[in-house]
Amino acid sequence: MKTTDMSEPGFQKFIAEYLTQINGYQETKPGDYNKEFCVNTAQLFEFIEKTQEDAYELIKKRGERGFLARLDRKIKEKGIVEVLRKGVKHLDKTVRVFYTQPVSEFNPRDSERYNANIFSVTQELIYSKENRNKLDLVIFINGLPIITMELKNGYTKQSVFNGIRQYQNDRDPKEKLFSLARCLVHFAADTDLVYMTTHLKGKHTQFLPFNKGQNDGKPTPPYGAGNPVNPNGEKTHYLWEEVLAKDSLSNIIERFAQVVVEKDEDTKKATRKLIFPRYHQLKVVRNLLAHAKENGVRQRCLIQHSAGSGKSHSITWLAHQLVGLHDQTNTRNIFDSVIVVTDRTVLDEQIREHIKDFEQARDVVVAITGGVGDTKTQQLESALVNQKKIIITTIQTFPFLVGKIEMMKGTNFAIIIDEAHSSQSGEFTAKMNTVLANKEPDDEDREAEETWEDKINSLINARKMLTNGSYFAFTATPKSRTLETFGQKEADGKFYPFHLYSMKQAIEEEFILDVLQNYTTYNSYYKLIKTVEYNPDYDIKSAQRELRHYVENHEYAITQKARIMIDHFM
Repeated sequence: MKTTDMSEPGFQKFIAEYLTQINGYQETKPGDYNKEFCVNTAQLFEFIEKTQEDAYELIKKRGERGFLARLDRKIKEKGIVEVLRKGVKHLDKTVRVFYTQPVSEFNPRDSERYNANIFSVTQELIYSKENRNKLDLVIFINGLPIITMELKNGYTKQSVFNGIRQYQNDRDPKEKLFSLARCLVHFAADTDLVYMTTHLKGKHTQFLPFNKGQNDGKPTPPYGAGNPVNPNGEKTHYLWEEVLAKDSLSNIIERFAQVVVEKDEDTKKATRKLIFPRYHQLKVVRNLLAHAKENGVRQRCLIQHSAGSGKSHSITWLAHQLVGLHDQTNTRNIFDSVIVVTDRTVLDEQIREHIKDFEQARDVVVAITGGVGDTKTQQLESALVNQKKIIITTIQTFPFLVGKIEMMKGTNFAIIIDEAHSSQSGEFTAKMNTVLANKEPDDEDREAEETWEDKINSLINARKMLTNGSYFAFTATPKSRTLETFGQKEADGKFYPFHLYSMKQAIEEEFILDVLQNYTTYNSYYKLIKTVEYNPDYDIKSAQRELRHYVENHEYAITQKARIMIDHFM
């Protein structure tokens, strides 16, 4: 009878075996690693020789060390993502160190090159010249390290948080392997939870959750942080089974990971950051793309993502990937243009910068800002007619946008609406009324309770569904009418979001504060005191259990009874 190894090395070996036996990885030895250049040199040159014979002969003739030094400098300067995407210029040749997955199978040469990529895993990698510290697992592509992992096992009374502390306290960020953008991501994981970081900063290293959430994006309870039970094994199985699969990892390198430069508005200091998607961001973008590929245009999808979900990046990834999305025959693009509609100038600037940061080719993104001699609608019309790939505009142009798209038969559009629920002030409502009704706002407009969310719903529902467009609406707290406008109708007759990152999950992952945590009212407090005072047998534990059950199964509706219990028992 075969027994299961419950030790930490057993967990590590289990993942390595899955990657090699199921996911098609090779396993390499720690001694194959060149600490000076952070590369498995034998694997790197094996790939180059197999795919670029001329470049390999040049490297052999001029000296391998010169090429390794050039590659090392390029990774330090540009980061591993750009080097994997674009290769490195060496003498008079561009040497590719990775081939991305082809869009279709029509070009056998592209498929052959992609299949030549060598994915490998090394256990117990000694990465430093200064000590004998080891990393549990390191993932390589063509000899270049891209992911490090520290693994813990709850059966040995070690958790993912021990792995996090190991990175913070025992992994020197000055080591070349841990420098910014040398690797894509560093994972700390156990059998229940996964956390990630892209930049080690010693004790100040911040890790983000890389978990499904209890609901795994579905609009049904239970909600909250963590991972759902896996009847077939460990809760974190998706990491090695799904995320680290060859096609998945290649897709992340090509479409998600990115080094960006962010400027502090106060200090004007520019800081480089490596962006890597959290699990729910990766999942929602991929699911939306698969849905659009299968169903084509004339679709509506509601993405209900709470504050703290990283919505701006999710919108950015979706916009860039919808542009190049092919239909099921892989012969033509589904959408000719992608339009991102935001509701506030500040958000417009934020989204605009995010989308431009991820722009891999020039002149892909056009922002409708208005200017000398051109109104926003004139600028928008020009962008639509010229089929600019990604167009960013504000909500004021939305009525004109929908009308113009209806007239452009034969051209397909994806419309991404950012925060369909927000902008509830009278000032914003008055502005929207001005656009829709072609009149100046009056006092009644400024006091109106109807929000921009209501205006968008009314405008869309007043027209027939666009035959040449699809809507992707992102919002945190949709009204019922918004669910009916953009959501999916299920068998029970109710409308549900396409994907849900719940407020409860955001709170438990500490991205937003629980506003009810310290909330109480005089009546609630007085009522509870009297209940306990006059009922000595009042069952506190039953109340606690009742509250937990209620909160787990009701995402937003908190009754007065639940508030009393939250205030005093949680």
